[in-house]
Amino acid sequence: MPTILLVEDEDTHRTLIRSALEMADYQVREAVNGKEALRLYRLAPTDLVVTDILMPEKDGLELIWELTREFPEIRIIAMSEPHESLDYLRVAQMFGANCCLLKPFLMETLLKAVREELESDS
Repeated sequence: MPTILLVEDEDTHRTLIRSALEMADYQVREAVNGKEALRLYRLAPTDLVVTDILMPEKDGLELIWELTREFPEIRIIAMSEPHESLDYLRVAQMFGANCCLLKPFLMETLLKAVREELESDS
């Protein structure tokens, strides 16, 4: 069963995404910010990381930057709301995210992206 590290600071979003991933037969570990996610990934790497961008302590961009430098083969899906001042998802791709999703999205869209990223890793 593939493992996914889900990094999302909003409890409701994290619960919804986790439920959808578990119903699709993925094992999910959770972190509420980039700092916690980095610690968890270093302890036990997962097959995929799904991360929000805007979070406290260490945001998703910092997390993506550090993970891709330390683990070059890592697979990452970044997700964020639209912002006028900065295109966070474009920066996430420049930092190494493999796929980016604009919130809000359908769970089917996320599950399709997860499948594609995990299949491209095999």
